[in-house]
Amino acid sequence: MNALLKTDPEIFNLVKSEEAYQKRTIRLIASENYTSKAVLDACGTVFQNKYSEGYPGARYYQGQVNCDGVERLAIERAKALFGAEHANVQPYSGSPANLAIYLAFAKPGDTVLGLNLSHGGHLTHGSKASATGKWFNAVHYSLDPVTGLLNYDEIRRMALEHKPKLLIAGHSAYPRQLDFAKFREIADECGAILFVDMAHFAGLVAGGAHPNPVPFADVVTTTTHKTLRGPRGAMILCKEKHAKAIDKAVFPGLQGGPHNATTAGIAVALKEAMQPEFKEYARKTVENAKTLAAELTKRGFSLVSGGTDNHLMLIDLTNKNISGKEAAVAMENAGLILNYNTVPGETRKASDPSGIRLGTPSVTSRGFGADEMRKIAEWMELACSHSQDNGKLEAIAKETSALCERFAVPGIE
Repeated sequence: MNALLKTDPEIFNLVKSEEAYQKRTIRLIASENYTSKAVLDACGTVFQNKYSEGYPGARYYQGQVNCDGVERLAIERAKALFGAEHANVQPYSGSPANLAIYLAFAKPGDTVLGLNLSHGGHLTHGSKASATGKWFNAVHYSLDPVTGLLNYDEIRRMALEHKPKLLIAGHSAYPRQLDFAKFREIADECGAILFVDMAHFAGLVAGGAHPNPVPFADVVTTTTHKTLRGPRGAMILCKEKHAKAIDKAVFPGLQGGPHNATTAGIAVALKEAMQPEFKEYARKTVENAKTLAAELTKRGFSLVSGGTDNHLMLIDLTNKNISGKEAAVAMENAGLILNYNTVPGETRKASDPSGIRLGTPSVTSRGFGADEMRKIAEWMELACSHSQDNGKLEAIAKETSALCERFAVPGIE
């Protein structure tokens, strides 16, 4: 990065500082991961110089022969990887991709049914803090208060009562697999479009470690980072009969020219996800999550739903007498990076909730296994127990950093 160093040493130094930070800390944020050097390279190419409003073969700018080639590769790889009839790889990120679904299938004021934000849903599933909750009549289903699991009978009851235009299946903090066949039955019974947001678990689907929603859903959105290990972007997969509505909603409905360099990075990530080693990564991600969940349970942590079937865990810290934010800050000081999060039945404010969310994609990409999961659980317990002891947290941080030195960082080393 000699050109960057010469032009802007301040930004250069921040980049190098972030590289060092990602090397020496244990990244447990469920929505983060490491991209490969090949993906990083693709995102930093001369495709940053191009404007490409429209779609391959039907652009509003000339000189698109190579941009068309990149986007066609990304589309065909997405369709092949997930078994989709149609793919749109242009959305800038997951939230715009979700907004495109509303624009394609609903009108302001229409009813939509999705998972409650404090029970693991996403802002764009109709939260009042989101445009989706302000422009649409959003109704929410919740987790069973006893089991912490989805209650499909209750979802069905609500769907038949409210007759939503969109039935939304997906989450940002639900640690279990979804039953897409049941969602399909409910959608058919109430006459809704079944919209699955698989942003969190798309990489597990690609690697065969999670059921695939594409055969069941009318439309599926996903980010391309998180478990999929691509750049910060998004895709929409749908039935061919919805292709025109989806493409029109993305462009010109919501955005102009696609980010061609990001599209190149997506194409590379999709090719990587087709390789045998990606299947092993996906399997190991779930295995690591289960191991970590079991170790945390042994140490008295209260996991929502009692465990995990995917890559993430949601922990209610009420019994530990520490708030989610206090725990997250303490763990950051100990070299363990995760986020505070609301939990079902939340009684605290969202800026300082009762829980934390963590996941295993990043550490699995780095090569961590069962032994490291057990050590992480030990450090998490110590950090919560000594959240105000800076000396203790610094000592843990030295241990976490020493562990990280044993594992290379994808894309950096």
